Amino acid sequence: MGHLHYGTPPASYELPDRTLAHVEYVILAKLRRNESFALTIDQPDGTRERIWLSAAATLRFQFGSVVTDINRAWLEELIDSANSANGMRISPEPTA
Repeated sequence: MGHLHYGTPPASYELPDRTLAHVEYVILAKLRRNESFALTIDQPDGTRERIWLSAAATLRFQFGSVVTDINRAWLEELIDSANSANGMRISPEPTA
């Protein structure tokens, strides 16, 4: 499992390493273009958290293992989501 640490002091969000790797690609691409956006994270207990991501806040990705293969279809889904009015919502990885 990996962690997304955001803000000062940091709030930490636990995500599977594979999911975190894909989310990292999208977040860094958006922030490189100075595009702020909302990210919704569904919690294991059924609650949901939404955070506002911007280049002004501290952001750190912590991985428990290496992820080498990236699913382009999933990246496209996440990017489309991040570009929507509601912001990015982490969807399940498509299988094919």
